[in-house]
Amino acid sequence: MPVQIIVGAQWGDEGKGKIVDHLSENVDIVARYQGGANAGHTVVVPTKTPTGITSKEYVLHLIPSGIFHKRVTCVIGNGVVLDPVALMTEIDQLHQLGVDVKGRLLISHNAHLIMPYHKLLDTIREQGEEKIGTTGRGIGPAYIDKYTRTGIRVVDLLDRDILGRKLKRNIEEKNQILSKVYHSKELDVDAIIHEYQEFDKKIDEFVTDTSLYLNNALSKKKKILAEGAQGALLDVDHGTYPFVTSSNPTSGGACTGLGIPPTAIGSVVGVVKAYSTRVGNGPFPSELNDETGELLRKTGGEYGATTGRPRRCGWLDIVSLRYSLRINGIQKIAITKLDVLDQFEEIKVCVGYAVGEKKVRNFPTDLRTLELVQPQYRTFKGWKSTTSGVRSYGKLPPRARTYLEAIAALLQTNVWMVSVGARRDQTLITR
Repeated sequence: MPVQIIVGAQWGDEGKGKIVDHLSENVDIVARYQGGANAGHTVVVPTKTPTGITSKEYVLHLIPSGIFHKRVTCVIGNGVVLDPVALMTEIDQLHQLGVDVKGRLLISHNAHLIMPYHKLLDTIREQGEEKIGTTGRGIGPAYIDKYTRTGIRVVDLLDRDILGRKLKRNIEEKNQILSKVYHSKELDVDAIIHEYQEFDKKIDEFVTDTSLYLNNALSKKKKILAEGAQGALLDVDHGTYPFVTSSNPTSGGACTGLGIPPTAIGSVVGVVKAYSTRVGNGPFPSELNDETGELLRKTGGEYGATTGRPRRCGWLDIVSLRYSLRINGIQKIAITKLDVLDQFEEIKVCVGYAVGEKKVRNFPTDLRTLELVQPQYRTFKGWKSTTSGVRSYGKLPPRARTYLEAIAALLQTNVWMVSVGARRDQTLITR
């Protein structure tokens, strides 16, 4: 079976973790292809208690969302930037939950490492006037070093001399920036070398050539799910630049981030929240800075899984979604958080933009135009009934189905899955 890619079709936080967890039941491998610990993929799984079965929420930052399925192997690809502290914390937390990652977690030897100076620089730069709204996890600075060919990779941990030489050069440069530009305390080279060599001992059993592993799996007809982080509209090449992430969450990033050929890609699924949200700065045409926006935030629990920051909320934006479907080759979508809209009398969908009297047909990627557009809405009657207990698509309220079918028609695609809650059993297959 070819690779299936799961892409966030908006500005991130679409509910990819839940969809990946749901689909992982029928795959052999789940592979994360970009980003770092700035991701916060929330998974709710059934958990045994002395009184019976309950559901418990877990947030994954680096380890793929398929880890809760015992037969699934999880891969962190070369396109991911790896924070040792975050990774070990996540592994320890999973062990405490009774989830064993030994033999089930593989890490690319070519993945780049996030160093202490990356996180420090990220935090300092976000304190300036032109902040992007990053998570402060060092993601951007790590990718900068990667593309200036000065980054530290997992494979570098194997040789103390190579590691020491690279780190000394990097830290001397970063210390100059920290002390002379930002007036910050300089970093200790020897302490960092020691810390990362200790980290190498802990992850050595997980490290391998993951590109070779994945391609061998493809030759054996294994089922592979490629998991992206963030969202397509945050893509460094195709998003609302400069208010973007530092990698390629779009489907094309799966090939470079995992070392698999484009010919291996079978399908692309876009995950779409039933409304829109965004974390951090940047344009957001359908944003609601009123009571309705606050109600969406409160009802949907719209606070960042990684940072805890309140998300900006607004109505669903068809214009941006059409763009996302185009650049990703999305063939079908999974709509999440439909239940958040249960209490609304009216629900609006942005179906077009206008600048003055001029209609804007396509999603503008230049900030100047995007900041000027005015959303043009189509209004739907709300269904005013609870959907969280519905277990089949046909049992959804008629107005809810009308809303979903209108989205499919506007996007000219298929709505494949609908989520009406965080639990696994609250996922409906449309056909």
